[in-house]
Amino acid sequence: MLQKANGGDVVVLRSTGSNGYNDYLYSQLGITVNSVETIVITSAAGAINPYVLNKVANAEMIWFAGGDQFNYVSYFKNNALEDLINLHATTKHAPIGGTSAGMAILGNNYFSAQNGSITSAQALTNPYASNATLGHNDFLAIPFMTDLITDTHYDNPDRKGRQSSFLARLKTDYGVVPKGIACNEYVAVCIGNDGIAHVYGDYPNYQEFAYFIQPNCDAANLVENCQSGQALTWNFGGQALKVYKVPGTMNGTNTFDVNNWQNAIGSGGSWENWSVNNGIFSSVTSTAPNCLLNNQEFEAVNFTISPNPVTDFFAIDATETAQISIYDVHGQFIKQSYLGNSNSISTSELSKGIYFVKIEDNEKQAVKKIIKL
Repeated sequence: MLQKANGGDVVVLRSTGSNGYNDYLYSQLGITVNSVETIVITSAAGAINPYVLNKVANAEMIWFAGGDQFNYVSYFKNNALEDLINLHATTKHAPIGGTSAGMAILGNNYFSAQNGSITSAQALTNPYASNATLGHNDFLAIPFMTDLITDTHYDNPDRKGRQSSFLARLKTDYGVVPKGIACNEYVAVCIGNDGIAHVYGDYPNYQEFAYFIQPNCDAANLVENCQSGQALTWNFGGQALKVYKVPGTMNGTNTFDVNNWQNAIGSGGSWENWSVNNGIFSSVTSTAPNCLLNNQEFEAVNFTISPNPVTDFFAIDATETAQISIYDVHGQFIKQSYLGNSNSISTSELSKGIYFVKIEDNEKQAVKKIIKL
C-alpha cells in the first residue's frame, strides 16, 4: 500500500488508541512517504472538523485501524468525511484499506456491531438476533466491493458460520447475489485496479488463508429457511456456498479474480463447499463452480402459483413454452416438465414438505417456494 501511495501523505483513521502506526508506516517498512499522520476521531462532529477533512482530502493513502466498527459507522456515515473517503477510492483510485474493524467497513455490505459482536453459533441459531446488525448499500463504495461483506479473525474465533449467516440474510432480505472475503489473522488481501486479489502471508510457516465466498451459481439455490427466531438452513445438497481458500505467500502469487466471481478464476487455492442445515455449519472439499450454463444475465419472469399450499396439483400463469423444474428443500432436482396445453403441474407423487419451483420462459427465469400438504 505504501508503494501505491507514490511517496505522498498517509492518513490513519481510528476512533480509539494512539499513533502506534506512525513510525511503523513512516520508517520501519523501508518505503519513503512524505508523511504519516494518525487522526483519532471520537464523535461525528470530530469527523467533519475542517482539519480532518483537509487531511483526508489530500491523503494519498487511507488506513482504518482496528477497534469498534460501529464507531466508524456512527462517526463517518452520511457526512462530508464519508464523501471524501469514497472519492479517495472511486475518483482518485488511491490505496485504501483496514484491519479488523477497519476491514469490516470496506464492503458495500457490513456487519455494524451496533449491539455488540456475535458468534457463529448465535448467528446460525438465529440469523436475525438482536446483535446480527447488518448495513446494506448505505456507507462506503469501494471498487470491487459491491454486494460484498468482509470478515476477519477467521481462525480464532471461527467466524465461517456467522459470515454464512450474513450472506443468507443479504440474499433473503435484498435479493442480491452476495459475496464474501475473509482473512485469517496473518493474511492480507490486496486488490489492484485490475480487480485481481493477491493474497499475502507466510504460508506454509503459518497455516493462514483468505477465503472468497459466493453462493452456488445455480438459480435454484434459494435459502431454505432464514427467519427470525429460527435456526438457519441454507443447504442446497451441501453445496450452498462455493469457497476458494487461498494460502497467503510472501510475494502474493496466489490470486482470485473479483472482476467476475462466476468465472471462478484463481491460482494457488482450493475449493470448498459450505452449507448450513438447521443451524449446523458444514465444510467439505469440492471443485470450482460450473457456471457456464448459469452466468447469462436472465431477466426475471413474473408468475404466480395457485393454490399454495399445494395438495395434488398447482397452476402457473405462464406460456406454453415455459419449462418447470421442481427441487426439494435441499436443492436436489425432483422433476421437470413443460406446461404444454395445460398450465397444471401434478404434485401427487411429492411427499409433504417445502419445495422450490423454477420456471424458465423465453430466456427469463424465476424461482418460488411452495408447500406441499
